[in-house]
Amino acid sequence: MNQRGTGGGEPPDDYLEAAIQRLLTERTEIAEQGITVTRRDHSVVLCGEVESAQRREEILRIVLEHFPDVPVTVDIGLIRAQAPTEVEELR
Repeated sequence: MNQRGTGGGEPPDDYLEAAIQRLLTERTEIAEQGITVTRRDHSVVLCGEVESAQRREEILRIVLEHFPDVPVTVDIGLIRAQAPTEVEELR
């Protein structure tokens, strides 16, 4: 996990999680529904999985662009989106 954004002394607004979730869902260039937004102390945590590092960076860029004063911790993993390169043996 890594944290970005500026640290503030005030906890995030009560509706911040929903606003970020709505932003990620409604932005046509990403339309991301697989990211969970949760509050932790004075920051928000983005959790989930995406298919590329570029998509993860785009999600973070959009969140920081719209909420620049909110510290964001990123816990977004990468999933394999390509076909397997080797045969899986079942025993």
